[in-house]
Amino acid sequence: MKNGASLTVASLFAGIGGFERGMEAAGHSTLLQCELLPEARAVLRAHFPSCRRTADITGLRSLPSVNLVMAGFPCQDLSQAGKSVGIRGSQSSLIDFVFDLIGKKRQKPEWLLLENVPFMLQLNAGEAMRHLVEQVEKMGYRWAYRIVDTRSFGLPQRRRRVLFLASQTKSPSDVLLADDAESLPDFDLQADAHGFYWTEGNRGLGWTCDGVPTIKGSSGFSIPSPPAIWVRSQASIRTLDIRDGERLQGFPTNWTSPVESVLDTKIEATRWKLVGNAVSVPVAKWIGRRLVTPGNYESSNDKPRIEGQRWPTACWGENGRIWVSEVSEAPKRYVYRSLESFLRFPTKDLSLKATSGFFNRLQESGLQRPKEFDESLRKHIRRMSPQTRSHSKTDS
Repeated sequence: MKNGASLTVASLFAGIGGFERGMEAAGHSTLLQCELLPEARAVLRAHFPSCRRTADITGLRSLPSVNLVMAGFPCQDLSQAGKSVGIRGSQSSLIDFVFDLIGKKRQKPEWLLLENVPFMLQLNAGEAMRHLVEQVEKMGYRWAYRIVDTRSFGLPQRRRRVLFLASQTKSPSDVLLADDAESLPDFDLQADAHGFYWTEGNRGLGWTCDGVPTIKGSSGFSIPSPPAIWVRSQASIRTLDIRDGERLQGFPTNWTSPVESVLDTKIEATRWKLVGNAVSVPVAKWIGRRLVTPGNYESSNDKPRIEGQRWPTACWGENGRIWVSEVSEAPKRYVYRSLESFLRFPTKDLSLKATSGFFNRLQESGLQRPKEFDESLRKHIRRMSPQTRSHSKTDS
């Protein structure tokens, strides 16, 4: 492929097509999607009708001849909120099927793009990253990776993900590391809206000023759930509309509504799960554009990584040699929209049961938070209680 030419793409663990939508917006075309979940495949069928699809990567015998293979491989074994058993776990180890499929091809794809959670860099002393590096170098690829935060693309979602790019003939660094906006927007402590995880409260809050924390496929209770929002001026605790959840990932509204064709129950919860597991569209679009027109990464100040050191937020390497890059988590610096101005659809009250459970866990923890937040939780619980609502109806 020459600079300026479009790519043909195979997407493995395709989810709801975040990688594909971003890549196609950059001029590339998807030939194959592999996705196990039937509800996710329903979304893919609706939005990529002409694409070939298959369900189970373990049954995929070969890849078509494509320029780029993409895989947002399962994170359950690598996530802090998941099992944390590591790259050898039953889910995350499925990445090895990707390597096997590529290894079988006489003419290997020019590019390989992987995505996963940042916790993989520290879990089991970074075993997962070592595994990725070993496998791609064995096939003759050079590589680069970088943690990228979705907030740098103007979306008020603090979503940090590791992007790993490898190539046999080109410089992955010129794609992943050439752009650097140096810093993300400062957290606005005076903002009226603050996002947090209402399903947590023991170990962390995911607290995000003027934004929401990472939308997750599942919570600590193994249930899909949208982040909650504390609206300080109203002392209220709210949850998002799924359509705004889709927008926070860069999708158009109702992108996941095709799940209604295969499900009769738990439709909204399933849509949140699919959105939480997706790749952010503008991140994929940025990479897609850089694949067409690479930058010129300046590596003269990079230093070799010392074996045994913790994996940094960005690295590149080839032939057993690894260098540390000092680029930030923000390749771009789009105009940041406040959460309140971004949300387009009505929010709703977090239920009494959910708020009470969260509040009780929070009181037993040692987590730091504004005192005003606790008082707002108490007010919300009182307002949502049956007695208060009964009095309100009587008064009216």
